[in-house]
Amino acid sequence: MITSLQNRAVKEVSALLGKKKERDRRGLFVVEGVKLFGEAPSERITQVYLSQSARAQLMAQYGEKLKALPCEVVSDEVFAKMSDTVTPQGILCLVRQYSYNIEEMLSKRKKKRMLFIILEDIQDPGNLGTIFRTAEAAGADGVIMSAKTADLYNPKTIRSTMGSIYRVPFLYAESLGAALETLKKYGVRIFAAHLSGKDNYDACDYSKGTAFLIGNEGRGLQEETAALADERIRLPMEGQVESLNAAVASSILLYEAYRQRRSGL
Repeated sequence: MITSLQNRAVKEVSALLGKKKERDRRGLFVVEGVKLFGEAPSERITQVYLSQSARAQLMAQYGEKLKALPCEVVSDEVFAKMSDTVTPQGILCLVRQYSYNIEEMLSKRKKKRMLFIILEDIQDPGNLGTIFRTAEAAGADGVIMSAKTADLYNPKTIRSTMGSIYRVPFLYAESLGAALETLKKYGVRIFAAHLSGKDNYDACDYSKGTAFLIGNEGRGLQEETAALADERIRLPMEGQVESLNAAVASSILLYEAYRQRRSGL
């Protein structure tokens, strides 16, 4: 059992939690909590840490999975140091990062109704994680992000995905424009959420290949990016509200596409 705060494992976990550069260098990210551990694919887990006080309960719940993985028990004091949450649940693990390319994401091209969400420079980890969760729930085929979008492997983002990180394909595009052009070649129509949109979002047909383009929380889409869309759409709003939260806007659009596909409208 690890009891020293100076143990190498404690320092490694702390570095992975706090530094994107370290996560990328090692190709790992930290997953914390019972639900996220339970849903994590065993083949991607490289190490598990259990707190001393939670060990018995976790072994009773996940004994079969834990016995097949490298597992280390740590004192409660040490686990509190390793944890990124206010109320630790006594389990965290290191998981290998995912890698997708746009060709893989389009491998379902025979499925003529592909659905994507495209994000330009989204900065809030909670927004990003929520978008992933909604993308999975609405049946999206993937999430494409600009290079300046927040780090998906930030522990706050991971928690916000509620496990969708494991199941929703994604990529950071060096050139968002090039990614959009590739989608168009596969028959995907690009709709930009924009204040200058001509039509309300619910007046358009999303029954075929569709991608929604969402901009930065503060400034929205850059004009050169919005210009690459096939159509600009807007979310009508009452009162003095100028824009909606990026995750909320994404959810509305993804679920409108999902509604149309479910109802055949």
